[in-house]
Amino acid sequence: MQTVHVTILVVYLALMVGIGLWFSRAKAVSTADDYVFAGRNLPRPVMIGTLLATWVGSGTIIGGASFAYSYGPLASIFFMAGTPVGIVVLYFIAKRVRRYSTFTVPELLERRYGLGVRVIAAIITVLAYTGITAYQFTGGGYIISVITPLDPQAGAIVVALLVTFLAFGGGLKSVAWSDFLSALVIVLVLMTALPLIIGGDIGGVGQYWDGMPETHRTLSGGLLPLQLLGYFLPLFLLILADQNMYQRLGAAPTENAARNATAGFFLTSFLVTVPVALLGSAAVVLLPEIQPDTAILSLAGEAYLPAIMGGLLLAGALAFIITTGSSFLLSGAGNVVYDVSQRMLGVEMDDRRRLWVHRGAVLVIGVVAYVLGRFFPTVLELQMYSYTVYGVAIAPPVLAIFFWSRASKAGALTSMLLGVVVTITWEQLGQPFGLNSVLISLPVALVSLVLVSLALPDRTRRSLDGPDGPGGADGAAASGANDTGPATGRTGTQEA
Repeated sequence: MQTVHVTILVVYLALMVGIGLWFSRAKAVSTADDYVFAGRNLPRPVMIGTLLATWVGSGTIIGGASFAYSYGPLASIFFMAGTPVGIVVLYFIAKRVRRYSTFTVPELLERRYGLGVRVIAAIITVLAYTGITAYQFTGGGYIISVITPLDPQAGAIVVALLVTFLAFGGGLKSVAWSDFLSALVIVLVLMTALPLIIGGDIGGVGQYWDGMPETHRTLSGGLLPLQLLGYFLPLFLLILADQNMYQRLGAAPTENAARNATAGFFLTSFLVTVPVALLGSAAVVLLPEIQPDTAILSLAGEAYLPAIMGGLLLAGALAFIITTGSSFLLSGAGNVVYDVSQRMLGVEMDDRRRLWVHRGAVLVIGVVAYVLGRFFPTVLELQMYSYTVYGVAIAPPVLAIFFWSRASKAGALTSMLLGVVVTITWEQLGQPFGLNSVLISLPVALVSLVLVSLALPDRTRRSLDGPDGPGGADGAAASGANDTGPATGRTGTQEA
């Protein structure tokens, strides 16, 4: 334990608590729209920062580094490529996502497919997002254990409390601004640490390359092509239908702002994923006996970096994990409010009551997520499981909204249910033949969506631009603010 590391961690966490307290004021968050969409007035740098920090959490800092440590930097290209490739797709639909902005993805699905699809999607989302929140707690616990005498389980409790606090108090406003701060710190530290580790501690690029095991210097890292694909697809599918991404794009002031923020997200993603892949694989040269999950954390904790730099790396990594956890916790709680309480159970709520039910759901999911995290031994294992369940079930029907007009309610329901059942079954069988479940469940979901939609088409095709869309009364009531301007009023100047 280094005093400098502990000091930096305490100061950084105190700063994040301060941000949470500031945006928890009644003046800052007075409506459900403030809580979920931050009033739709986030500046562009904050929009980019919150997109980046929401996506890059424990799954990258811990899971991505673990993959790089285990299989090498070249194989990591396939693992992490799901992020930029998925962002490219988001870029082309960003304007329409902003135009049809909804509180939840299941609400968007209902507009196209009907209530039954929304119900199933809501259940899947809550379960998957609880799992994703859980591995943020686990990953954060690892970092706490590196910096302090606390063990990972005690550290996970600390992280769970802070994550829940940020989501509970200020909603997206506090999460977005803490995201922005975290993104600035972690990008600067990773880009600075990279030459210090490879050029300094290892001795140069040549020594770095020669010092890795032989399999780490191959394109596949010793994995089969199908196995590599099995790591690529979960990230790719998740980002395509991630409710956090859709909510943040919906929080943009205009449609053009949403697309521009997505472009910034694409560019800045490389500033994190590339250093993580290189640093994670560099750790196997310097620390060949450590647990893969702690690859990057150990570089900071074992004095390979200057104390201040190492402290900032650990604090920044923890901050990324905390803000990502807060985002998924806040988003999953939104499903409980808008999809379960209001739509499924028919509970009538005014804006004030809706806000407090949302906060109550945050507390409940936070507790469940912590308990769930105790049952998975590694972050990477829980990450892949949660990503796959959500991505396989939700991504195909969501993308069909934008790219295939013939998708039907029956096709969407069949695709979602089979995607979940096949994923869970394959995982419970222990991943036969060493194949990740996404390689089996995704083809099943896609084929069933197409075949059932063609065999059982909808008699009346729903349109997002029709009576149930953002321009109609039902759509306006469901989302609260589907205009292209600020949430305070409809501007009537929709961008092309």
